[in-house]
Amino acid sequence: MAPKRRVVDDEDEEVKHAEASPPATKRARTSVKGEGSSTQAHHAKPEDDDDENFDVGDAVTPPTQNIDDEDFEAQMQAKIRASIEKRHNHTAGIAEHGIIEFIEMSQFMCHKLLSFNFGPQINFIIGHNGSGKSAVLSAITVALGGKTASTGRGAGLKSFIREGQSVAEVTIMLKNQGDEAYKPQEYGKSIVITRRFTKDGNSSYKIKSKDGRVISTKKDELSAICDHMGIQVDNPLNVLTQDAARQFLSAANPQDKYKFFLKGTQLQQLSEEYELCLENIHQTSKILAAKKEALPDLQQHLTEVSAKFEEAKRARDQKKKIDELKKEKAWAHVKTKELELEAKLEEVQRAERKLPKIIERLQEIEVEFEAAGQGIVECKQQLEAAGNVEPLEQERRAVHAKLREKKSEMDSIKDDIKGINTAMTAVNTQIRNFDKQIADEHKRMAADTQAKRQMILDQIEQVKAELDAAGERVDDLTNQANEARRQAEKAKARGMDLQGRQSQLKTEIQNCDAELDRAKRAHHDQFVNYGREIQRVVQEVERAQWYGERPIGPIGRYVKAKDPRKWGILLSWQLRGVLDAFVVTDQRDRKQMQSILSRYGNDRTMIIITERDIFDYSNGEPPEGILTVLRALEITDEFVVRVLINHSSIERMILTDTRREADQLLRTLHGAQRAWTLDNFAVSTFGGAIQHQKSQLEAEYQALQQQIQQFQNEYNHARRAEETAHRLHQSQLRQASTARRQADGRLAGLRAQAEQEDQTSDIGALQAGKQTAEDEKSRLLEQFEDVKQQEATVEAELLELTVQQNTLRDEIERLSRGSQGVRLQMEALAEKRVKLGSDREHFEAKRAEAQAHVDALKEVAEVLETEFKSWTEKALEYCPRVENPRKVAEIERSIQAMSTALKERERRHGKSVEEMTVEVNKAQQKVNELKNDLKAMNRLNKQLKASLSQRLVKWQEFRRHIALRCKYVFQYHLSQRGYYGKVIFDHEQGTLSLKVQTDDQAIKKAAGGNRDKDPRVLSGGEKSFSTICLLLSLWESIGCPLRCLDEFDVFMDAVNRRISMKMMIDTANTSDRKQYILITPQDMGNVSITDSVKVHRMSDPERRAVN
Repeated sequence: MAPKRRVVDDEDEEVKHAEASPPATKRARTSVKGEGSSTQAHHAKPEDDDDENFDVGDAVTPPTQNIDDEDFEAQMQAKIRASIEKRHNHTAGIAEHGIIEFIEMSQFMCHKLLSFNFGPQINFIIGHNGSGKSAVLSAITVALGGKTASTGRGAGLKSFIREGQSVAEVTIMLKNQGDEAYKPQEYGKSIVITRRFTKDGNSSYKIKSKDGRVISTKKDELSAICDHMGIQVDNPLNVLTQDAARQFLSAANPQDKYKFFLKGTQLQQLSEEYELCLENIHQTSKILAAKKEALPDLQQHLTEVSAKFEEAKRARDQKKKIDELKKEKAWAHVKTKELELEAKLEEVQRAERKLPKIIERLQEIEVEFEAAGQGIVECKQQLEAAGNVEPLEQERRAVHAKLREKKSEMDSIKDDIKGINTAMTAVNTQIRNFDKQIADEHKRMAADTQAKRQMILDQIEQVKAELDAAGERVDDLTNQANEARRQAEKAKARGMDLQGRQSQLKTEIQNCDAELDRAKRAHHDQFVNYGREIQRVVQEVERAQWYGERPIGPIGRYVKAKDPRKWGILLSWQLRGVLDAFVVTDQRDRKQMQSILSRYGNDRTMIIITERDIFDYSNGEPPEGILTVLRALEITDEFVVRVLINHSSIERMILTDTRREADQLLRTLHGAQRAWTLDNFAVSTFGGAIQHQKSQLEAEYQALQQQIQQFQNEYNHARRAEETAHRLHQSQLRQASTARRQADGRLAGLRAQAEQEDQTSDIGALQAGKQTAEDEKSRLLEQFEDVKQQEATVEAELLELTVQQNTLRDEIERLSRGSQGVRLQMEALAEKRVKLGSDREHFEAKRAEAQAHVDALKEVAEVLETEFKSWTEKALEYCPRVENPRKVAEIERSIQAMSTALKERERRHGKSVEEMTVEVNKAQQKVNELKNDLKAMNRLNKQLKASLSQRLVKWQEFRRHIALRCKYVFQYHLSQRGYYGKVIFDHEQGTLSLKVQTDDQAIKKAAGGNRDKDPRVLSGGEKSFSTICLLLSLWESIGCPLRCLDEFDVFMDAVNRRISMKMMIDTANTSDRKQYILITPQDMGNVSITDSVKVHRMSDPERRAVN
């Protein structure tokens, strides 16, 4: 069987216009046809491998064959016949891979959509002419990557696209099971290959698994699949299209049949590859011959330079002395570097002794700084607990301003009362004077008028009593109106208090919104909490060049609280300076890091300088179950963990809810000295805590709004009651005034009657004057009542404002007395903290300066130590150690003197000893390399010749086996029809001839005629049957699992067709792991259909899927 070969074709050939293929490159051919050819003249004789004997001209000749074709046939006849009989009596197995399970064509040739589910062994596709049967083989060829020309149906892929369409697609499903499945983990039990091509010339593959996943889109993967499964889609014997079948069936030229035989069995491809190998061997022989000619010249050049080298050997003694001096000089340099290193190490020790004192002082300042910060926090907590006096102070100032206004109004009212009282006193004096004068006049009057006057006077007194009652009624109504007004004002004042609290809550909610907005911005910008433009700082850090590792920061990027709702605020506050910090591992990088931070306004951001040391910190942790800062944090970088441990002792810092709990833990533990608690810590909230506080404030705000609405309702109710009372008061006041005026009228009438009773005109005049005075008094009384009413109202307001002012003043004084001491303490702590911060910066700078000085000295010392070690290693490589070398300058003077003398000798010889040594070595190396190359290449070329010779022998034997098996299988198939025939191979002439004896030849044989008939004189059916027998014989020698044949029975009569069908089915049933796809326009009614045969019938003219 021919070995598997990868299907190779040019993709461009599939998408370009169809043109004739260019002729293949011609090669020098070596005959591989017959045993009598010139290539079998003699055996290859092995050559001696001696360096001076190089064979470059041996021809490639296979060993002489000792037996001819007849002897070979006699030897193998029985074995081959037995194999054929055994095979035909054997039921073949079904192929586990490499056969087609399913094919689908879309817009391909004349089919809009056509699909088949093929059987694993024999498949007949039948239908009328023009139904598109042959398109199936073209689709198989196209889908499996075959050349378009091999289909015989088109000049390019675009010719296969259905008319009127722009794109076509062919899909094939290959079986992929068994032990030899191709990548079963990726593809599964089937491999689905889809090829899509368009009118524009584009073509693409999709190679998918059983479940539809695309595994590859490359043609190389398809070639690998076909190579693995042995599918030879371009082999004319595997896929015999309609034109190829017609050519094969009707070909009468023996040379064409022989070529078809060689190409179908892939012997021709193998022969061409052997020819290429032979051409390469000949080219190699020519190259070896050219190299062998150059060897004498190289050997002559070596002899000349060796002679010159001998002359220079005498100068080597002096050169050795110079070498010894150079060795001593090398160790003298090492000694100098050693002394320099020792001096620098002493300087490093002196500088290191200063650094611990600075660090100790800096640690003390850091402790005091943290204590001051904690004290400030506690003071703020006390102030916040005490409350803020500013809103009370604002309220007190507002009340005081109202109080001043009311006092001014009261002063004005008192001035009015004073004026009324003065006027009233004068009027009363006038009335008393008038009464005295009238009384005197009445005493003079006679007693007869006394009784009548007494009655009138009694009526006057009654009217006066009515006037007094009306006045009292007016006073009562005025007091009631004032009381209603005071209640309304109180409700209004309470509503104003609630509105002030509402404004305060609204401000706090706005602050919370601002904090929430900052938290949201922090959610989108992870750097917003760590300073100004920190993202740009990080970008610059990533772009910059650093002495040590790239700085890490801000540290907060790598730190997250595991329980942020509970511990987030506390941890953020306590670690606030460290979370913003950047870490550098080399002191020299601090300046550049500080410059980058300052450029964006982050001058106070901490820079931590520490080496990367992933140490074990487990010994410093408290027992499991005790929450520490480290255990409460999720840190994504182990180096950051160590930095926080070194800087803030997070592995020892305990977290508790209360101070009492912390005190109890610290008393029971050893080593942990501090704790952070929730009950003594309060800072502005952020994140989830801000959201919680905002929710509380909004709830309180809503409650206040409800209270405000309630008191607004109360105020409106009181206001309406006051307005109602005022209207009632005004109405009743008008009624009382009306009654008073009526009483005044009656009083005036009675007085007039009394005056009429008087006898003299003096009493009337006096009474008239008195009446005028009393009218004035009544006017003043009314005015006085109005003013007194205003006075009562303002006095009530003054009383209320005074009480309110005193209450606010007492509250402010109480809060001020309680917070004054705390404020003074906080100011002192703040001042101390600022000073400590300044001291810390000073000592940090001092420590950095001292550390930089130490690092610089260490760096120099390390450089010196590296140089010392390097110089020592180089000196040891150069020569052994020289003890107690002299000074470098002294050694150099000796070297200079000897070198001058040596150069003088070299000037006389033209070249230095080193140059001559190098030249001799190069010449010797060239000679040796050429000899070694010639020896190795000659050996390889002889091995290639021997290998190719053996391959030629195997090729000839393989051809014999195939030809002999073809003969016997051909005879076997002819016998199925009762014919007799043979296949005649002439490998020398390259011909394949058929001789067939049909039924009518028996008569001629009896008459003494020729028993054999040339196929050209056979009838059409006989010729087609004979050629089918030959095709089945050749199929026995092909390893491809597919057998495709189109319209093989077009020239057969019914008998030949029936026998051919049966013969092909029997052959297929006995062919192990092979699949047959046979196309015929004839009906299958006279053919026995078994389980291994599947018939696919195509309708005409409709196109549809056939299963």
